[in-house]
Amino acid sequence: MSHQHVISPAPEDAAFSAGNGWRYGLLGLPLAFVALPLYVILPNHYAREFGMPLATLGLVLLLARLFDAFIDPLLGKFSDKLFARSAKAVLVFGAIAGVLLAVGFALLFFPPQAVRQQQPMLIAWAAAMLLITYAAYSALSIAHQSWGAMLGGTEAQRSRLVAWREGLGLIGVILASILPVAFGLIASTAIFIIAIFAAWVAWTQSIKPLASFPSITNTSALSVFKPFKNAAFKRLFAVFVLNGIASAVPATLILFFVQDRLQAPKQMEAVFLGAYFVCAALAVPLWLQLIKRMGLTKSWLLGMVLSIVIFAWAMQLGSGDTTAFIVICALSGIALSADLTIPSALLAGVIADAGDRGRAEGAYFGWWNFATKLNLALAAGLTLPLLGLMGYTSGTQQPEALTALTIVYCLVPIAIKVVAALALYLLMIRRSAQPSTSSTARTP
Repeated sequence: MSHQHVISPAPEDAAFSAGNGWRYGLLGLPLAFVALPLYVILPNHYAREFGMPLATLGLVLLLARLFDAFIDPLLGKFSDKLFARSAKAVLVFGAIAGVLLAVGFALLFFPPQAVRQQQPMLIAWAAAMLLITYAAYSALSIAHQSWGAMLGGTEAQRSRLVAWREGLGLIGVILASILPVAFGLIASTAIFIIAIFAAWVAWTQSIKPLASFPSITNTSALSVFKPFKNAAFKRLFAVFVLNGIASAVPATLILFFVQDRLQAPKQMEAVFLGAYFVCAALAVPLWLQLIKRMGLTKSWLLGMVLSIVIFAWAMQLGSGDTTAFIVICALSGIALSADLTIPSALLAGVIADAGDRGRAEGAYFGWWNFATKLNLALAAGLTLPLLGLMGYTSGTQQPEALTALTIVYCLVPIAIKVVAALALYLLMIRRSAQPSTSSTARTP
């Protein structure tokens, strides 16, 4: 399909104004706020507070996240049908998903006392609440991401829109990393519930730019597998999956590394996570400037190389190296900012170039979120049992066990990130430099 057939808003379209940017992007704050406890704090919380064995915990998380991942394409298809009906239908659906997300999250972290006292009941409870929370989170995220992609726009406009969503999301993550330590999980949960209500209200106020949305028709005739008929999407998807796995492993293990390898005081956890996410948020304008000069793909490659160097340094750390780890967290946050800002902007471009804008955003983002969840599922479901087999248990100070923790936390992500960087260069950067015979053969 030639580029003149792609519908894009005018350069100064209201959809990309700062006002609509924050109103649309604000929902990223509570979604990210809840994501950090789900993917980082939850494993450590259940292991230490409720005494759940790592192998059992890993299996529960793996099965729940696999379920979550596999329903994402179906949720994406459903999201496309809602958009075909009306924007208000999407917003109503978002409200229902938000309520379920808030309830499921609260019950997941605060199970009844009777449930806590019986390990089999606790396992079943955790699994059920995870399914509810993950499904609601996924449904809301896909609808929100599709809304932004449907606005189309130039590469710079897409990057700015994603930056609003991810930048506000990083603020949510910063709050989620500080508030549980400063005020406890109960206060954090209350703040999350307030935030998701406020964000939904703001989202409803961004409905005015919908006049620029393309007409959405014939969504029922589109296959849920349609994105995989797009060669550019398959190349981007492969890189995204590899890079995501490399990032998911340390995200799952960071608290274990901090507590056992570094033997850092409890209060330092908020400092580490705060440095990581604050620097990620502050680095968003930097990456937007680099994108203008280097383009999306080359900027992403630079972020991957930075991550590799950082984790190589982290391998050298031992007990008491807290200052060095603060610096590592700050640099890792800068690299994370590229992962948050660039891939979704690339995907929006792939959708537009394929002529699928206004037709299949939900399907694309359904598979996109499927990949994200699968990465997290594999990270928790494979690395936690692997550490158990290698002799590591939470709280250990055995040298061999700590070496195993360092290998899985640092070396495994390095190896996977190298493969991801090579894939990005070979499948996208080098390929885009070659002459193409048609516009549909273009990569982002």
